Amino acid sequence: MAQGQLTDVTLTRDDMGFISKLVYEQAGIVIREHKEAMTRGRLARRVKALGLNSVAEYCAYLKTPQAADEIPELINAVTTNHTSFFRERHHFDHLRKDVLPRLVQERGGRRGRIRIWCSAASSGEEPYSIAAVSRDVLGSRSDVDFKILATDIDTDILIKAEAAVYSADQFDRLPSDVKPLLKVEAHAGRGEARITEDLRRMISFKRLNLIEKWPMSGPFDVIFCRNVFIYFDTQTKASILDRFVTLLAPGGFLYLGHSESLPQPHPQLRLIGRTIYERLP
Repeated sequence: MAQGQLTDVTLTRDDMGFISKLVYEQAGIVIREHKEAMTRGRLARRVKALGLNSVAEYCAYLKTPQAADEIPELINAVTTNHTSFFRERHHFDHLRKDVLPRLVQERGGRRGRIRIWCSAASSGEEPYSIAAVSRDVLGSRSDVDFKILATDIDTDILIKAEAAVYSADQFDRLPSDVKPLLKVEAHAGRGEARITEDLRRMISFKRLNLIEKWPMSGPFDVIFCRNVFIYFDTQTKASILDRFVTLLAPGGFLYLGHSESLPQPHPQLRLIGRTIYERLP
């Protein structure tokens, strides 16, 4: 594509409508009206990366067959990735003190299987926090087949998550009681540290669009889906929730974000704590 120079960052109502519709169709994400300024800024970066001259030219390009590879880049651009280690601490406390000890007791000693799915892994802080508390409970025992699946729609952010390299001050700011759980090692980058290999090995990172077909069959003992439902409309949330429940083992747990709730009461889920749901037998 010919290199141009970004000269017009105007986002017209028609262009905003087109982008919003495309993102919704491809990822189920609803772009609210108050996100227009943010959307304009993120689209401007894609316009510049492609050597185009305007947002309007970018929208025109997205309508061509040649733009198939750009659709994931658009989704990456409009996706918000804000997270931190041990965010919404009460979920990790529940997992560490109540859920994992029970599962280990039930399944240890005969190569029992425990599976956790982090469905919006973002830059990796959430799945590594899960791995840290899980390693604390499991210790060095090898009689439990334990794995974490971490998925996200954003291909760029998954590369960062798998690299497991973060600024050292992210670890320095951790509360003193969890800081020893998240083991890190020195990294070549100045002021950076990397999650240790034993924690990295516990996690498989995969790209997954939640509104498309899911390749995994479950069952999962725990599903994290935090700060994801806020981007979907009621119909999409209900559909995804039904699919979560199908893959969640009886007695398994679903964690939502602190500002989220079920789109409607679900007959197979009961609320047992702050945004913690248990699947009924």
